[in-house]
Amino acid sequence: MQEPCSDIRVAVIFGPDGRIRPVWFELKSRRHDVRTITNRWQERRGAVMQWHFHVTDDGALFELIFNPGAATWQLLRIETL
Repeated sequence: MQEPCSDIRVAVIFGPDGRIRPVWFELKSRRHDVRTITNRWQERRGAVMQWHFHVTDDGALFELIFNPGAATWQLLRIETL
């Protein structure tokens, strides 16, 4: 497990139904292509609704959090597969 990382770059697709799909993200100047979204949910933090995504690349599970109010992403944790 790794410490949370704020302000990461994430490429996303916003679907016509309002769904967000992360496509890739950069961590420490390394690009990780999202292979699978294994889970997604929303969680309220005070007045802000955050979107959580469990995603996999070829070797790890990541939890990405999107804050739509600030338009920022955070990587909460990494677990190797």
